Amino acid sequence: MSDARRPIRPCRACRRVRHVDDDGHCDDCNRAEKRLLPDGGHGPDELTALEPREAMEMWIDRQGSERADATLRSYYYRLNAFVEWLESEGIDNLNDLTGRDLYRFDSYRRSQNLSMSTLKTQFGTIRLFLAFCEDIEAVPRGFAAKMDVPTLTKKERTNEEKLTAERAHEIKKNLARYRRASRDHILFILAWETGCRLGALRSLDLEDCYLTAEDLERLRHQDDVDDEILERIDVPFVYFRHRPETDTQLKNKDEGERPVNLSDETGEFVEEYIRVNRVPKKDKFGRKPLFSTHKGRGRMTTGAIRARINIITQPCRYGECPHNRDEATCEALEHGKESRCPSSRSPHRIRTGAITHHRDRGWPPEVLSEKVNATPEVIRDHYDHPDQLKRMQSRRGYLENLEGEVDE
Repeated sequence: MSDARRPIRPCRACRRVRHVDDDGHCDDCNRAEKRLLPDGGHGPDELTALEPREAMEMWIDRQGSERADATLRSYYYRLNAFVEWLESEGIDNLNDLTGRDLYRFDSYRRSQNLSMSTLKTQFGTIRLFLAFCEDIEAVPRGFAAKMDVPTLTKKERTNEEKLTAERAHEIKKNLARYRRASRDHILFILAWETGCRLGALRSLDLEDCYLTAEDLERLRHQDDVDDEILERIDVPFVYFRHRPETDTQLKNKDEGERPVNLSDETGEFVEEYIRVNRVPKKDKFGRKPLFSTHKGRGRMTTGAIRARINIITQPCRYGECPHNRDEATCEALEHGKESRCPSSRSPHRIRTGAITHHRDRGWPPEVLSEKVNATPEVIRDHYDHPDQLKRMQSRRGYLENLEGEVDE
């Protein structure tokens, strides 16, 4: 049938709008179904047999030189669901994978009531993986484009369970009053004031804290710092460093290294914590963690920091429960279940709230991106959850630029 007589609609397999046959499939997907030619050779692409799991391991190993361990674990979980599905369908050679298979997997995952954000993240990772498979001649050139990745609205792209500035202020006030210069106090105020990721918070050593002018001497002998710059630097600040060889990685590796200013008050609290309350212990590499612990390897784990942040953000710790729960029976007060409190917030939600607070106070995304180590686009799409009235007020100063007479 000629194209003029065939309907145009989304292909059932690749979802692209094309001329389709009676079964609803486009020519590209039909060719993929018939990749092997009668003479035993391949079509336009000469493919090499490869099992899906072996390809997944190759791709993740390839990413190891560029991605943090946490990112690699996320890639593994997203891809493993795809590979397990392929294995359950008897597809043990990527050469046999078709656009229709991708469509069936898409339908299978959508039937599991996953959020659109989760589907976008997983399908996006699979598309990257399939692009790698193209490069190693396991699937035809252009095949990765058949993996349909959902397009999300801004509301779908973001999770609005941020910590609000009002709650953050109340938590800071309570910690300063009842737990002044404690480890919990410093964990929270640094997370809020710097907007850093959990891994960056955990990575801090004593030597990364520049609280007095004397501390600047530690920078004097570094190759990328000269004396003239040091004369103009103000304290206090912390310096996030990527040290993968001693178990503290930053998400963006060397690109994530950066100094971040602290307020004078926060600097005083950090200094007091180090002097009075910090556990005087080194980690197994001989480093002196800012957030040390008597137990384990001397440095707080990411799980321990996450648990403490969840506890710190529970309203009942310093007041009444807003959810009318009985504290004697509330499961969120049990060890390991702190996140089950509806009002508790994870470190990531503190980061989200902090970035939103900066934006509400007029920080441009281009300036804020350097502080929190995220691109302006990511800040706008994923972290910026404004209170519209606050945002309007932060723009009021720009009205001055519109006032006055217009030049003739």
